[in-house]
Amino acid sequence: MLQVGAIGVGGMGGTTLTNVAGHPKVKITALCDVDAMAMKRPAASFPDAAVFSDWREMLASAADKFDAITVGIPDHMHAAPAVTAIRAGKHVYLQKPMATTLHECRVITEEAAKAGVVTQLGNQGRSTAESKTAVELIQSGAIGKIKEVLIWENKPLSWWPKNTALRDQGDVIPSTLEWDLWLGVREPRPWLEGTYHPKYWRAWFDFGCGEMGDMGCHHFDPTFDALNLTAPLRVRQTTPGSSGPLWGERRQVELIFPGTEFTAEDTVKVTWHDGDVRPDASRIQLPAEYPELPESGSFWTGESGSIFKNYRKGMPVVLPEKDFPQEKYPTGITARSHYHDWVDAVLEGRKSCADFSHGGPLTETVLVGALADRFANEWLEWDRKTQTFTNHAEATKLVSRAYRDGWKVEGLG
Repeated sequence: MLQVGAIGVGGMGGTTLTNVAGHPKVKITALCDVDAMAMKRPAASFPDAAVFSDWREMLASAADKFDAITVGIPDHMHAAPAVTAIRAGKHVYLQKPMATTLHECRVITEEAAKAGVVTQLGNQGRSTAESKTAVELIQSGAIGKIKEVLIWENKPLSWWPKNTALRDQGDVIPSTLEWDLWLGVREPRPWLEGTYHPKYWRAWFDFGCGEMGDMGCHHFDPTFDALNLTAPLRVRQTTPGSSGPLWGERRQVELIFPGTEFTAEDTVKVTWHDGDVRPDASRIQLPAEYPELPESGSFWTGESGSIFKNYRKGMPVVLPEKDFPQEKYPTGITARSHYHDWVDAVLEGRKSCADFSHGGPLTETVLVGALADRFANEWLEWDRKTQTFTNHAEATKLVSRAYRDGWKVEGLG
């Protein structure tokens, strides 16, 4: 049996906990959440598990109770518990994005490799048959080498705050919430109703990574995999950006990557769209079943055709459809449980399908793109080796962020 502790048991943390616990060889032995309301159902479902509100206490006093942890809490708090657990030799399932800063992502990735633990990034789409089929089609040369990629995600921002007016005078903190523990590494500020918790944190620069950070790891993964991408050379947001405490609500970001054996030229452009900023429909050929561009998807343009994939449903489609009949599609590709793959990897002593050696560079790519929101219409030249924007000192300042006193973790912030 694999003994697992869960840090974060509400929202996606609860989804992760439920799915991991569904593995027949998992026993949940510790639960941690800053919100007592979120803890009610998991505590009842796993009555033998030790219960904590502070992950530091959980890792310090109950580490002998678990071999692995799941982390499903707001993005700004991913790195500190993940690195602390990895250094203690614990296997880690970490929800995407890996962290809010490029420096944190690099430290997490390097510490995991050094410790030799089994890790998994929570980009569950990677384990679907649809994504794996898209990767195989591209790498098989079904449409020749890739010339360009368009990605779009236009779901409504259900997590946008009901209140965006920051006040010095806070509201009454719910009796069930440990607000200071929720803030964690970030500086203290008043609790405001409908502003940060639950779920609204993603819109704030201090706590989340906006919509690109929310969905980017899912959408970029098939392209990242299929083209063997590493890191963008440069990025530029061509829509208005943000400068205050909130991320922008809508964006179009161009990312220029070095070419690979699967690209048509020495570089390849991937363009991201969100917030109801949609790609030019005239550039996208749709399968016969689609009368219009769906809410979210990807479109790969190749030398001899294109591939369309609706993110929400359905297999990728090679276009023109008449030139690529069904018998040409790869067979035998099946979905798997992303959560159970991690558990099995631990028990079998192998890497998981979204090991941090893959998830770290993937998240870094997404964060480089997201940071373009702060410097709209400027090209940011990225050097992955030195973790600097070589032409932009102000952007480089955002690569890392300091942690407040009492929450510092060596090497992180």
